[in-house]
Amino acid sequence: MAPIIVQGTLGFGIAIIEAAALGFLGMGASPPTPEWGRMLADSRGYIQNAYWTVLFPGLSIMLVVLGFNMIGDGLRDALDPKMKNK
Repeated sequence: MAPIIVQGTLGFGIAIIEAAALGFLGMGASPPTPEWGRMLADSRGYIQNAYWTVLFPGLSIMLVVLGFNMIGDGLRDALDPKMKNK
């Protein structure tokens, strides 16, 4: 059961990265819908003047994906009987 949980949480992280990549390329949700990838694409031209327009959406993507990975790892540690013996 533990590998399935880890695979599921990794799948959530991959889905978030893929959705952001599609939004960055312009193939995501329609423009009035806020999307992290679209935010990154729109703010590329302002990196030198307003770096935070790129920093915060990028950090948000990174922290959410890292959070899902850490939750999956924690659940694996909590539910794996082999880990309890060590």
